[in-house]
Amino acid sequence: DQIVKDLMKAERMPLDKLKQKKQILEWQRDDFRSINTKLLSFRDKLANLKLTPNYRARTTTTSNEAYVTATATSGASQAAYSISAVSQLATAATRVNTGAISADPSKKIDVAASLYEQKDRYAAYTWEKGVVESKTIQVKEAGESIKLDGGALKTGVEPSVKVNGQSLKVVTGSPSAGQVKVESDGSLTFGTPLAAGSSVKVEYVLEQKSDQLTIGEDPVSTWSLGKGSIDVDSFTLNHNGTEYQLTKPGNGNVYKIGTIGEINVNTGVITFDSPMDDTNTFEVEYTQNYSTFSMETHTSKGIVNETFFITGNESLNGVMRKVNESTAGVTMFYDSFKDQVTLTRKETGDFNLGGNEMALSGDFLNKFLKFEGSAESGGSNAKLKINGLDTERSSNTFEMNGVTFTLKQTFLENTITPVTVSVNNDTDKVLENIKGFVESYNELIAEISKKLNEEKHRSYKPLTDDEREGLSEKQIEKWEEMARSGLLKNDPLLSNVLSGMRMDISNSVETNGLFKQLASIGIKTTANYLDGGKLQIDEAKLKEALEKDLQSVENLFRGDGMTSGRGVVHKLYDTVDATMKKLQEKAGRATSTNQQFALGRQLLDVDKSIDRFDNKMKQVENRYWRQFTAMEKAIQRANNQSMYLMQQFGNM
Repeated sequence: DQIVKDLMKAERMPLDKLKQKKQILEWQRDDFRSINTKLLSFRDKLANLKLTPNYRARTTTTSNEAYVTATATSGASQAAYSISAVSQLATAATRVNTGAISADPSKKIDVAASLYEQKDRYAAYTWEKGVVESKTIQVKEAGESIKLDGGALKTGVEPSVKVNGQSLKVVTGSPSAGQVKVESDGSLTFGTPLAAGSSVKVEYVLEQKSDQLTIGEDPVSTWSLGKGSIDVDSFTLNHNGTEYQLTKPGNGNVYKIGTIGEINVNTGVITFDSPMDDTNTFEVEYTQNYSTFSMETHTSKGIVNETFFITGNESLNGVMRKVNESTAGVTMFYDSFKDQVTLTRKETGDFNLGGNEMALSGDFLNKFLKFEGSAESGGSNAKLKINGLDTERSSNTFEMNGVTFTLKQTFLENTITPVTVSVNNDTDKVLENIKGFVESYNELIAEISKKLNEEKHRSYKPLTDDEREGLSEKQIEKWEEMARSGLLKNDPLLSNVLSGMRMDISNSVETNGLFKQLASIGIKTTANYLDGGKLQIDEAKLKEALEKDLQSVENLFRGDGMTSGRGVVHKLYDTVDATMKKLQEKAGRATSTNQQFALGRQLLDVDKSIDRFDNKMKQVENRYWRQFTAMEKAIQRANNQSMYLMQQFGNM
């Protein structure tokens, strides 16, 4: 065995060389990909440096920030604004109801509890009878028709229809854009045909609800109707042909259903006295206690109409949440101390000149929450005088020519010195952006130069499996570090990208201004040639250039003209992008197959050579075993003959 092992070790030496070659190719591939990743990161930064805001940063100064503040975008022009008066600030329209909603000040409404359950806590209010339904449909095909199900719609109650979150107005005639017609059978006709992928949400009210319970193999003990605040007088249950109504046993919301069981009318859950099996059939008919109200609000996006359906088992908190999360743009708030409710539009400003910003309808708002007869306040525009012009804005924060002003408080003309807002170049911000570019450039140059100049240790080859067995983990790590060193030394592809980038940095750019080279604004290569062309900045000279001719500096970096007018950033981007494509052709990317790049195809060839050599080694090893087996058999026969002869001579 040892002889064959030693012989095969000698035979496998060429195979070890193939495996070492494969390892070197894989290391080269990984190193090229690592460089490509760094080039990608630098290219992304160059893409960002093509954008105007990097060179046109603006700063604003305000003479009196107690009254006016301002910020400016990169698109704002250098200018000065004088605000000599703010006679009125923009306010939001507000309504406060006319009084406390609880009947007894010592026993106020519980905002987290069911409204219908608290009938004794507020003034007499008549709840409507019906069943509130909600249906959401995802439109699969353009122009798809929609029909509401569940029974007959309640007469005189308009459904709420929203398409992709936008409320549609319900009309009785032919609908136009933004409108919908609801037929008596529940069919919906849209003024604008529905587009595929649209989401349609409809809330509507049925005259009554009919449900059936079908019991399978497993017995059931409860049945949830899925509705709450069930109207006691309208509820009937048919069990195997016998009809039952509710009787009050005197324990809160729970009512008896004959000998069948009981129902909690607040939750709509039926509990059977004993588990029911598939010999039982159940049918119920019922209505809910519900209410509805509508809001029409005037907003910056136009008039918004919202209809809300409230069931008796909902809380006041739930009602306020519905209003606050709706598209009406209104905040509803309950104050427990005053026991009153307010409505405030979320936007400031006057969008309904000469009229109220909020129109309310429905007894729930007007009678239950006591908004009937309430007066609206606020809803005014900000009024100011800027650069001698009297004007208005719907918000105290508004944009003008790229400058965003915020009005803090009112002041009359000639009562204080006019507030001056000046917009100037923010050279410090531009300086920081350019310094960031130089740092990124130098980091990339250092990384590529390191690979190009890395010492190559030719005596260190990738370790074979046998060699690994005799080394510790730390020794293996150190050896491989030496073996991987210098694999990209003097690589022509990397040398070319460095040369190209240095050319891009040093070439002149036609800027139509004072500065045509980076050196003229204080950016030049270091004196030490070992740095590989790193850049250094004379900040004082650069800042002076930014203040003297910012447009020329911008054109020097991001000028997008052809040839002579093409800025440094565009040139570098093209050089880096072209190199990345070449590196991908050579080393591929993580998702590439070996057949798609040059080193990968070399790896495939080496793998084929390894497979062929492995097959050859199997044949050689089998030959050795056959030879040594034959030799051992011959020796065995010779030994047997010798022993035989010895025995014969001993008998003589």
